[in-house]
Amino acid sequence: MIEDLLPGSVVAVEAFGEAGAREFADAPLYPEEQALLTRAVDKRRREFTAVRACARRAMEKLGVPPQPVLPGERGAPQWPDGLTGSMTHCEGYCAAALVRADDLASLGIDAEPHAPLPEGVLAAVALPAETARHERLTSERPDVHWDRLLFSAKESVYKAWFPLTRTWLDFSEADIDLTAEAPGPGAPGAFRARLLVPGPVVGGRRLGHFEGRWTVRRGLVATAVTVRHD
Repeated sequence: MIEDLLPGSVVAVEAFGEAGAREFADAPLYPEEQALLTRAVDKRRREFTAVRACARRAMEKLGVPPQPVLPGERGAPQWPDGLTGSMTHCEGYCAAALVRADDLASLGIDAEPHAPLPEGVLAAVALPAETARHERLTSERPDVHWDRLLFSAKESVYKAWFPLTRTWLDFSEADIDLTAEAPGPGAPGAFRARLLVPGPVVGGRRLGHFEGRWTVRRGLVATAVTVRHD
């Protein structure tokens, strides 16, 4: 699912449902990872382990020896030298996407249950323009939970933003414009995130927006943002 949203240079590994996640959740952890889970509940331990097993399998596919994936500043994963990537997990799903840093400047992925956001969350995360678009999109495509999709897109934008800036990006600092219609049957949809604060400098130019893609499949919404060097 996630790999359909990403360019071919990115390696994505994902697991669906209980059966898929169980294989990864039973994977061994490195001691320094294990030390982070001394007080973790079982659900947190399973998610932590499974998504890191996905990441290590992606490392292997890129020819990089598997290594610990430890949280760094603001919890962002610390990747081996020469790689950049992103991870996500929710109920019944986890995924990791990795790419050589020479191929992409940054990327962010997110997956969420395809269900309405809890009451009050949309108002807390959406700009007035996004709220207006949400109403229009809901009338055009009531089969999609656009509030959850907007939330996921904002998460992917932040995950792509942080490695480039090492600064916080608030929900109110990116204006997400989701496209309702995909370019073809089964094709992912698209979105543009207009940055409302000075964007990162990549390839000698300051970015004013990020581009992303989305899909709804298997009871999930998934989004991905990629930032090129040029």
